[in-house]
Amino acid sequence: MPASGAKPVGAPDEATAALAVRQMFNSIAPRYDLLNHVLSANVDRLWWRKTARRFRTVLANPDATVLDICCGTGDLAIALRNSGKARVIGADFAHTMLVRARAKSILGSSHSGMLGPPPLPLFEADALRLPFAKASFDLVASAFGFRNLANYEEGLKEIRRVLKPGGTVGILEFSEPPPGLAGDLYRWYCRKLLPKIGGLLSGNPNAYKYLPASVARFFRPEELAALMNSVGFTDLKYELWTFGSVALHTAIKL
Repeated sequence: MPASGAKPVGAPDEATAALAVRQMFNSIAPRYDLLNHVLSANVDRLWWRKTARRFRTVLANPDATVLDICCGTGDLAIALRNSGKARVIGADFAHTMLVRARAKSILGSSHSGMLGPPPLPLFEADALRLPFAKASFDLVASAFGFRNLANYEEGLKEIRRVLKPGGTVGILEFSEPPPGLAGDLYRWYCRKLLPKIGGLLSGNPNAYKYLPASVARFFRPEELAALMNSVGFTDLKYELWTFGSVALHTAIKL
């Protein structure tokens, strides 16, 4: 059966799973960005920009409001803001990740360290219990965070609640490539090499054992699309990137 929610080792229920995930991300925040860049060979930067381009129509509207849930250190939220005129808000339940997201959001586009735009509006909030009224957003997006929710169906229902009718959802997540040379190399890297590199650089070996395990038990793209359809989204589409290791799902709220 498809997974119903994140299951860190030793977490017997949803509350314990959510607490374990929050503690894990708070602990790895200081080196999170460095590890993302190293472990993806900097391809993660391309993923943020490519995702933002997919939503350029919404982002071009200065009256639109966009929410990035599970925003982490703010990479997707910043890419979304930099790609248009819409108001972009971030939310995450890991405090130390938000501290870094705020700092990154006020840096200029150059590497001079000069202050640029005002800080992103950021909320410390659980994606299963968002502090926003229903029908508040034109777009709700998430990049590599949805997989960590303690309950995937409830997460989708909460996204649907805060979306306006006709609003768009976008979920960017890891996906295991199909069997074959590329898929086999990917699985070897994720299960053998990535935990060692991540554990060494982060000082938290368990966090980088959790990552490949969470990807392996997460939905296949067609399974996530079916779940999104079952909670009331329509016009379901997904596209696979980087040899099928990443999937972007998009849909519309009826």
